[in-house]
Amino acid sequence: MSHAAPRLECAIPSAAEQTAWAAQLAHVPAPASRYVQCAGYEIHYMDWSAAAVDAALPTVIAWHGLARTGRDMDPLARYLAAQGYRVICPDTLGRGLSEWSRAPGDEYQLRFYARLARELADALGLEQIHWIGTSMGGAIGMVCASGLFEPTLGSRIRSLVLNDNAPELAAPALERIKGYAGQPPVFATMAELEAFFRSAYAPYGWLPDAQWRALTETSMRRLPDGRVTPHYDPRMIEQFTGHENDYLIWPHYDAIQVPVLLLRGEASDLVLASTAQQMLQRGPGARGQLQWLEVAGCGHAPALNVLKQWQAVKGALRAGEAARGA
Repeated sequence: MSHAAPRLECAIPSAAEQTAWAAQLAHVPAPASRYVQCAGYEIHYMDWSAAAVDAALPTVIAWHGLARTGRDMDPLARYLAAQGYRVICPDTLGRGLSEWSRAPGDEYQLRFYARLARELADALGLEQIHWIGTSMGGAIGMVCASGLFEPTLGSRIRSLVLNDNAPELAAPALERIKGYAGQPPVFATMAELEAFFRSAYAPYGWLPDAQWRALTETSMRRLPDGRVTPHYDPRMIEQFTGHENDYLIWPHYDAIQVPVLLLRGEASDLVLASTAQQMLQRGPGARGQLQWLEVAGCGHAPALNVLKQWQAVKGALRAGEAARGA
């Protein structure tokens, strides 16, 4: 029997609403930019926490998508920090300010990313973790939460938020992503790069002009000739050629024992509704631990930048905490 998922309406906020949000979050300090050694590489992360961080709450790890950086999580991280959470937003190996792999054919894959996550958690002394992952970040979260790759990390994860990710992804969408991610464009100006991002990431939904500018400035690098390009190692795409079924991870999903929230972009071409239905029938879904919401006005993947999305995520974290205390 098919299940009709509740629809999360995310209307474009008014100027007054945006001003109110900014005022409510104004007390959150700017994040700290930090580096840590993981699996022999320097990994960059942003460390968000309010002055009154609640030490009793699990730390949130918020992991970005395939060709993105941890700075995509800034709006959500600021909101969660205001709720008392410490939020860690890493740049994956080969992205943003983290080092690039010396063995891309071997290391750009979920198993190695899970090792990086475990060593990051170890280095920061994290014993209780909520995991929020967009796209690839969700897949990393699944293989970490299952404990099949990194048992000592899986036992620490209390909840999992999958932002438009699933244990099986639509092949045509993967081909689309490989097409643009494997050949990062090069532009003469930042304005041209921003225009590219606005087009490529239109399925994110509504972003104000300031967020489009921030997205551009936090995910670019200059080439030796002065031109600009997205800030990642083009060889990270070898994950798809050397590990063809890396994102087919049903055994990991089936092994997850914590509450899961699936935020599916209503127009997503990557996570099909039929796949979400399968998720309800097995693993945490069969145990009543999966909540599935359809995010209106978005495809792949919701930007996690408006109040209703933030509140849905907060609810999932609270569910993880309640399950732990039961």
